[in-house]
Amino acid sequence: MAAVTTAMVKELRERTGAGIKECKDILSQTDGDIAQAIEVLRQKGIQAAEKKQSREARDGRIEVYVHPGSRLVAMVEVNCETDFVARTDGFIALSRDLALHVAATNPGYLDVDEVPPEAIEASGLSAEDFYEQRVLLRQPFVKDGRTIIQDKMKEAIARLGENVVVRRFTRYEVGD
Repeated sequence: MAAVTTAMVKELRERTGAGIKECKDILSQTDGDIAQAIEVLRQKGIQAAEKKQSREARDGRIEVYVHPGSRLVAMVEVNCETDFVARTDGFIALSRDLALHVAATNPGYLDVDEVPPEAIEASGLSAEDFYEQRVLLRQPFVKDGRTIIQDKMKEAIARLGENVVVRRFTRYEVGD
């Protein structure tokens, strides 16, 4: 078993935002393997996020993204449980990323349950391809194509400690 050093704990804490004791315990369990410790913490966070998703989120912020040239704008309402979290840098960054994503991808629906079957049939795409192209929570994030928006939301819930949801969004483009 590898000895867990203070530098290892510090690095894991900086990379994940987890508590000092939790970082030390996870590093002990993973024999000092930081990559494996990050994965364990990520899984724990996703499990915790799933428990928090049933809580009501009625606070939050509306974020606006105006594309240079002012010919395209996107607005997104992102909700959380408290105004304290709504004012944190992490929540604000998430809101900005989501507004940018909506501007870039122009999703038509928030979640799969909003999609009428006729829309999928008319598109000529398979249901999965349609969801990936037109449903916000199923789209790959524009800044990181490996992460879908739904997973990004779960990571935010785990990191912020509150339920976080996209309530609604809209996008306007001149001439459209």
